Amino acid sequence: MRNLKILFSYLGAYRRDAILGMLFVTAETALELFIPVIMANIIDVGVPAGDINYMLLQGAYMLVCAACSLALGLGYARTSARVASGLGANLRAAEYRKIQTLAFGNLDEYETSSLVTRMTTDITVIQNAVGNGFRPMVRGPVNLVMGLVYAFVLSRELAAVFAVILPMLAIVLGIITVRVSPLYRQLQSSMDHLNGVVQEDLTAVRAVKAYVRAEHECDKFDTVNTELAGTATKTFGTAVLNLPVFQLSMYVAAVSILWIGGRMIIEGRLGVGSLTGFMSYVLLIMNSLMMISNVFLLLTRALTSVGRIAEVLDEVPFIANPAGDLAAAAPADGSIEFRDVSFKYRADAAEDVLEHIDLRIESGSTVGILGGTGSGKSSLVQLIARLYDATEGAVLVGGRDVRDYDLATLRDAVGIVLQKNVLFTGTVRENLQWGNPQASDDELLAACRAACVDEFLDRIGGLDGELGQGGAGVSGGQKQRLCIARTLLKHPRVLIFDDSTSAVDMATDAKIREHIARIPDTTVLIIAQRIASVMDADRVVVLDDGRVHGVGTHEELLAGDNIYQEIYASQMEFAGNADAGDGCDDGCANDPFSSVPSGSTLEGGERHA
Repeated sequence: MRNLKILFSYLGAYRRDAILGMLFVTAETALELFIPVIMANIIDVGVPAGDINYMLLQGAYMLVCAACSLALGLGYARTSARVASGLGANLRAAEYRKIQTLAFGNLDEYETSSLVTRMTTDITVIQNAVGNGFRPMVRGPVNLVMGLVYAFVLSRELAAVFAVILPMLAIVLGIITVRVSPLYRQLQSSMDHLNGVVQEDLTAVRAVKAYVRAEHECDKFDTVNTELAGTATKTFGTAVLNLPVFQLSMYVAAVSILWIGGRMIIEGRLGVGSLTGFMSYVLLIMNSLMMISNVFLLLTRALTSVGRIAEVLDEVPFIANPAGDLAAAAPADGSIEFRDVSFKYRADAAEDVLEHIDLRIESGSTVGILGGTGSGKSSLVQLIARLYDATEGAVLVGGRDVRDYDLATLRDAVGIVLQKNVLFTGTVRENLQWGNPQASDDELLAACRAACVDEFLDRIGGLDGELGQGGAGVSGGQKQRLCIARTLLKHPRVLIFDDSTSAVDMATDAKIREHIARIPDTTVLIIAQRIASVMDADRVVVLDDGRVHGVGTHEELLAGDNIYQEIYASQMEFAGNADAGDGCDDGCANDPFSSVPSGSTLEGGERHA
């Protein structure tokens, strides 16, 4: 019942069409059910009396009923189409809006392919159920009730046949519905798996071709496709069992009524016209039962899809906006403080990603964050923009807990270039204006110069150059620089670069850092793997296994922090080998500080002997 309430609640402006459609179908059904009564009168009254005028008049009544039924049917078709498309659009919009409100923690619980399936396949199932099931959903019960009433009026003795058949059909329908309901959920899960493989394959199509793994990917697709086909066969094979059962019931009912009715005609207790009219009601009643059965199956699948959509709509965001007028106030400055902060991505996780972080960053300073893969660098900075909330402790920006700020206000004040660079289909201008929709061309070009985008901007068509889907028209380094320019346009108080120059050469990296250093009154956090990117920072924070291992300037850490010393020594050794011409190509020379020998802490924050 709850899923049905969800459907009705999202009808919105289409409730009027839904009510009109029900009225149209009810009136249409009543008129069609009246036709067998007229036909019985013609046979039993008009034909024996030879009254042509009576038969013509009754025939005219039948034509009027048929014409009115046609008009009502057309009205229903229009309203049902509006209801189905409108309901689908409302559900799709509601789910999309809900996804936009969810935190990263919420979205981590869903696969992207599953969310896509819910917004496409599941809503299409609901639309089909409403569009194809709306008429039989109303017509079936009306036909059944009114058909039984008319049948009892014509002959109670013949109508008793239904008292035996209907309970048997109800039991069979119930068994089929109970068996097929969980199969529909399995079917949609199999669709999730199929969409996941297709999405992953298309996203990584360049890697698939580069590694000549097309056959491997085809095998993966065949596996999930076979799984989907097998689940669909089992599901729909169970669902169609109602057809032979209903056909058998209809034939048994027809034979029984003809046998009983024939005996009654011989005994003079029933007219031929009455039996003819009654047989019409047999077909109507059995067809109505078939309609009801099909509606149950449609609803069973649709309600499964509604349940999957409701899971998203009912999701409570892990991060919510605080109440009160003070929440809208912007941070007073770019100072950042971590007070005994611990964090894990899931409440049931065995270990924390960050443990007891105590750190203060002064406003306007430049701080480098260095550490191995898995040391918690990205997790640390994501707490600043409140992409995740700290599990324990507090994160302060501008002297206030980030949980006290309005989310939009906080994130406008914190510009972050994430480790995974994302561009959108469209022009360079459209992508840059994500940082500032009102930015003029001069502002856009200034941001491009600061991020060294101007070095290749003309080659990709200038500000109006098309980037392709997901920025496919630019290289990894160019994509990083465009993302940096986009973030600079926000003019944030806190600017975070999460390993966002890893794909650019050392010279360009140095230029970008030089331009960023000129930005006044902005706190800059630079996450990097190579010391050259952070050695000029006011302070460098070394993370190891989710804890702060050391904080200081380059010189201080080089003198007293063993992890920093190891990283520095390994990267300088590699740079020396590259300069000596050990066979490294230009790509290696561009990144002399990226090598990690055994014994360092760059991999997973663990030291290897």
